[in-house]
Amino acid sequence: MAGLCRLVGSADLSTNLSCMTSSAAPRLLGAADVRQLAARLDLRPTKQRGQNFVIDANTCRRIVRESAITGDDVVVEVGPGLGSLTLALLEVAQRVIAIEIDDKLAGLLPETVASHAPEQADRFEVVLGDAMRITVLPGPAPTALVANLPYNVSVPVLLHLLMLLPSLERGLVMVQAEVADRLAASPGSKVYGVPSVKAAWYADVRRAGAVGRNVFWPAPNVDSGLVAWTRRERPVTAATREQVFAVVDLAFAHRRKVLRGALRDLAGSAEAAAAALEHAGIDPLARGESLTIEQFARIAEVLHA
Repeated sequence: MAGLCRLVGSADLSTNLSCMTSSAAPRLLGAADVRQLAARLDLRPTKQRGQNFVIDANTCRRIVRESAITGDDVVVEVGPGLGSLTLALLEVAQRVIAIEIDDKLAGLLPETVASHAPEQADRFEVVLGDAMRITVLPGPAPTALVANLPYNVSVPVLLHLLMLLPSLERGLVMVQAEVADRLAASPGSKVYGVPSVKAAWYADVRRAGAVGRNVFWPAPNVDSGLVAWTRRERPVTAATREQVFAVVDLAFAHRRKVLRGALRDLAGSAEAAAAALEHAGIDPLARGESLTIEQFARIAEVLHA
């Protein structure tokens, strides 16, 4: 597992096991818990890593509820931070694998889980690493992705994991509200663009609600939104994903350009692009924001035939 460090326990856990009781439900974190844990690490949240920690237990339970995960699901969580959502996921999921890039946060997570969810601790594992560079995960194949994604890399992380883990059947992520709108947008919408089309290659995506700023510490300067998705079959095409995505990138590189102009470099000339578009059943004067992922796939197939 190149580049990854698995942290499944802590030398300090024995001091917390006295907190174990016969009750099954995890004790979720509140605002005071989050600040106390942050103080232990002398943690100062940074914008660079998109560190805005959820301090409201009801919001965490809402995310889990909207994600529709069950006791059969193996859940991947990206950016677990201090463990607010992690504990809520352990209330329901069969297993939770958390990917955390910050070594201090990753080191504290097993202890937090052991003290707040002792009966679920054996169903949790944290992986120290960058979600964008991960190539394999430990344990059973994950079936769901549920996360409060770092806002500065939310779309690349989501697309990478959808590509990397075909076993993912569904999920729900919290992202910046504008990004949520783009991911869930339909053709013809003003915010329909590259994230909308590429996400549609993998899944049916929908908006699943809004989240207020006051449930975070520190409070972000932007609103947040929930995006739910369900895995779908990829479009039927002889073109590869890379070929289709290259067409998508060019189509939206200059939004005001019609497709025959936007794709001229890929086709060799505007005339060749127009001929390829007509062969694919697409109006050469159309713009990228009007096309579905299936239409982009047809264009790529013709261009690379």
